Amino acid sequence: MTDSIYSNLTQLGGDTKMPASPEEAVLERVQNPQADVDYSERFTAPEFTSLCPMTGQPDFAHLVIDYVPDQWLVESKALKLFLGSFRNHGAFHEDCTISIARRLQEFLEPRWLRIGGYRYPRGGIPIDVFWQTGPTPEGVWIPDQGVPPYRGRGCPR
Repeated sequence: MTDSIYSNLTQLGGDTKMPASPEEAVLERVQNPQADVDYSERFTAPEFTSLCPMTGQPDFAHLVIDYVPDQWLVESKALKLFLGSFRNHGAFHEDCTISIARRLQEFLEPRWLRIGGYRYPRGGIPIDVFWQTGPTPEGVWIPDQGVPPYRGRGCPR
């Protein structure tokens, strides 16, 4: 494995502790062996958590990250640890969602990236945050994120 595109990975295949903060989290990437093809990749984190910066109470979200890679692919365990590092991080929904997107955009330099942060209600209001780098790439299938708008119990469909 020393001469492969995976030789620079340090977290995969071993016992890696959850980073204490997003700043401490180490993202890792590998060369995209299919960089000549436009395709989309999706990561779904249905149990994302962060902390309210005012109350310290947990906030829960369903994150969907879609991207069209260029030269780099994000390594999934490193991404999981990065997202998990928000568990003890106090920030509003908008800051968490956009910070994740910007860090991935800067690190991977993908052809296109979007994130949907579908938050569960706190204080009676769900807050959903969406961001993307630009127009949807032509000729690439980008499926709907598949997360319906929040409807409380007893609401008619």
